[in-house]
Amino acid sequence: MAAHVLAAACLLAACTPASPDRTAPASLACERFGAHRGIEISLLFGLTRPDGRPITDAEWQSFLGRAVTPRFPDGLSVFQASGQWRDRASLQVTAEPSRIVWIATEPDAPDLTTRLDAIRAEYRRDFQQQSVGLVIRTGCQAF
Repeated sequence: MAAHVLAAACLLAACTPASPDRTAPASLACERFGAHRGIEISLLFGLTRPDGRPITDAEWQSFLGRAVTPRFPDGLSVFQASGQWRDRASLQVTAEPSRIVWIATEPDAPDLTTRLDAIRAEYRRDFQQQSVGLVIRTGCQAF
């Protein structure tokens, strides 16, 4: 799974074999592929409640349909993963199934921070989660 995520990120970030012109600005690297600068957002969701009960596929699909897709209707990808994290209270390392929602968008997309904050807060509230991971990278995009 991680290889798929890395390959997809590499494609969008215009990863290419080393070129002789390493001084070209990043925007020129994007233009070379007919792409434009953008950001890649990864949201990391654990699928186990604090009491050990799993978040079911039906619950996940319902959350995705009502909380994520309407806020990013232009498209996103969902990856199944296996996550691990340290519990803030017990300091114990825990492993659990997880989902990664991957979104490619414009850095100045309207209300981007508000939309991401709402998704993360809703998931934490609905499924009693301590956190929802957020990773943002810059890259090139062409669709």
